[in-house]
Amino acid sequence: MESHPLIICRCEEVTLAELVETAQTYPCTARELKLRTRAGMGCCGGRTCRTLIDQVIQQVTGQAPSHTVSLGYQPPIRPVSFQTIGGQRA
Repeated sequence: MESHPLIICRCEEVTLAELVETAQTYPCTARELKLRTRAGMGCCGGRTCRTLIDQVIQQVTGQAPSHTVSLGYQPPIRPVSFQTIGGQRA
């Protein structure tokens, strides 16, 4: 896999190069890669990058992610009402 500055995790600004370098330096699971780089730990909770993190691990280590300890999705930081977003009062 070629390393370049493509951003994989937009919330934490983690690049493909960082993920590949970390996975090559520390043969680790997808969960460990997430903890070492903070990929998937931003406000979206990994909803946009989780599958890409799994693919990096699979291509670098040659092993499919086991998810014995799941990466898990996190809820938004705090709930927001529709009225706060821009709804009008009835």
